[in-house]
Amino acid sequence: MARLTQAEKIQPHWWRKSLTASLLGLSLSYGVIAVFAWFGPGGIDAPMKVQMNMWLISFIWLPVIAFSFLFKTATSAFGYLMSANFVIYSLFAALWWFK
Repeated sequence: MARLTQAEKIQPHWWRKSLTASLLGLSLSYGVIAVFAWFGPGGIDAPMKVQMNMWLISFIWLPVIAFSFLFKTATSAFGYLMSANFVIYSLFAALWWFK
């Protein structure tokens, strides 16, 4: 069985991965919840939707934080999370524009 080279291993950039996952993961979870809140069933005025949205943020944010440590480098984690944020906020803007 061949050993992995240093470039193939997951790099332990703990501080940078933690900061990236915390900030961009929270932003991503806000974006997902915004799309669901405004354009999901019942719209923004549905009863009890505020409480559900508030609690759903943690169910999205925590797995993002956990899986961000599986990226090889903190730079790749930043790139993928920034891209995901761009996609979700672009989707929100497009849905809002064509509403």
